[in-house]
Amino acid sequence: MTKQKKKFSFRILDGIEWLGNKLPSPFLLFAILSLLVIILSGIFAGVTVENPSTGETTSVTNLFSISGLQYIFQHAVDNFVGFAPLGAVLVTMLGIGLAEKTGLVNAALKATVFSFPKRLLTAALVFAGIMSSIAVNAGYVVLPPLGAVLFLGLGRHPLAGLAAAFAGVSGGFGANLFLTSTDAILQELTAEAASTIDPAYAETIAVSMNWYFAAFSVLLITALGTWVTDKIVEPRLGKYQGEADESIDYLTATEKKALKYAGISFLITLIVMAYLSIGPLRGDGSYLDSPFFASLVFVIFILFFIPGLVYGITVKKITNDKDLTSLLGDTMASMSGYIALAFTAGQFIAYFRETNLGTIIAYKGADFLQSTGFDGFGLILVFILLTMLINFFIGSSSAKWTILAPVFVPIMMNLDYSPEFTTLVYRIADSVTNMVTPLLLYFPVIVAFAQRYEKKLGIGTLISMMIPYSIAFLIGWIIILFIWMAIGIPVGPGAPIMYHQ
Repeated sequence: MTKQKKKFSFRILDGIEWLGNKLPSPFLLFAILSLLVIILSGIFAGVTVENPSTGETTSVTNLFSISGLQYIFQHAVDNFVGFAPLGAVLVTMLGIGLAEKTGLVNAALKATVFSFPKRLLTAALVFAGIMSSIAVNAGYVVLPPLGAVLFLGLGRHPLAGLAAAFAGVSGGFGANLFLTSTDAILQELTAEAASTIDPAYAETIAVSMNWYFAAFSVLLITALGTWVTDKIVEPRLGKYQGEADESIDYLTATEKKALKYAGISFLITLIVMAYLSIGPLRGDGSYLDSPFFASLVFVIFILFFIPGLVYGITVKKITNDKDLTSLLGDTMASMSGYIALAFTAGQFIAYFRETNLGTIIAYKGADFLQSTGFDGFGLILVFILLTMLINFFIGSSSAKWTILAPVFVPIMMNLDYSPEFTTLVYRIADSVTNMVTPLLLYFPVIVAFAQRYEKKLGIGTLISMMIPYSIAFLIGWIIILFIWMAIGIPVGPGAPIMYHQ
């Protein structure tokens, strides 16, 4: 890319940032979107679609009515406290916040900086983001703020570190070296949808149906994420001029001792957690369905809280219970903006779900796909673009596939594409748009983290940072996908690309 082209691409991103930042604050934006959903539900009240696989009908629920008004008032509190990321973010941040306030994060950063090859930091951060999907959505809460701190400590722009981690976590839902709960959820939905066409084939669909492609994608997304961060995002951000500071001085003797004790406590805690995962919290089912796996947010809290507490006591930043309470209070105070944002975001997500507008859009999209008459690569491209569009209206990957699988899987099977391959194409489209849609449940979380370093940062700034990743991931994945199709490599063990009835 020439210097002139870089300048042109930067100008485009600057324009997107300017336009996006003209939008109201995230708190007000979600309030406006909530009102818009209410109005649209009134306009489209009575619109009905039919699931071609089951024959069930779905209609728009009208919130612009007496019963709708009653729902809005009666569920306002439930919509707030039921906002999925709220509890996970606050619990996790209690642990991370204590580790940060006591100085453990700063000390660990110093030790990392002086021992880790700086040239590998970006790649390591993106890779960690990808692999974090093992812990479901925990990566959204843990890695972006740590990425920002690491970059700031090295004199780099903290938002570049946050963006690299965010891109890795988002891309990680379509790539991983291991099987995750996402694989299990999508497999169940895919098999159920496939059974409407071929029940015998549906029974052969395994959790590992996309593993070959997903494992290879780890290398692809790590390389692309590193390149975009170092060559596009960070150069465009320039030198950080904000007030936040993360000094990188050599560790004092007290800090070294405290870090050693914190490390020992972390190791002991990790061993205890490992024992619980295979013992009392193992459960009777698979690991992905175990009580331990369902408790990962609390596990992460403990893994940060205990070392943070040990470090704080050793450096005498925590001398009594009042000191501990004060540090935890300061942590929650720093999240006040996010808590306010979660109120309007929770209302919007709940209204959109209650009205069924997302489901209607998904079914109409499926009708459009059938009407195009495309086949081969053209069909795959249209499917990807359509799924990306739908992702701007329905943020949850499993919720989307619950709606789309019964529609798209049979359609693609009738066109000789296997259910496993259809699921893979869906995961690619879903992953590349997660990082640029404000309707992603954790998007407000990332905005709140970013505002620690740029207090006036708006949605436009974050989207303009993430668009290069989205485009690079999309192009890279499509190229690899088409090569994969041309060669005919299975996308997973026993999971062919083509379906033959």
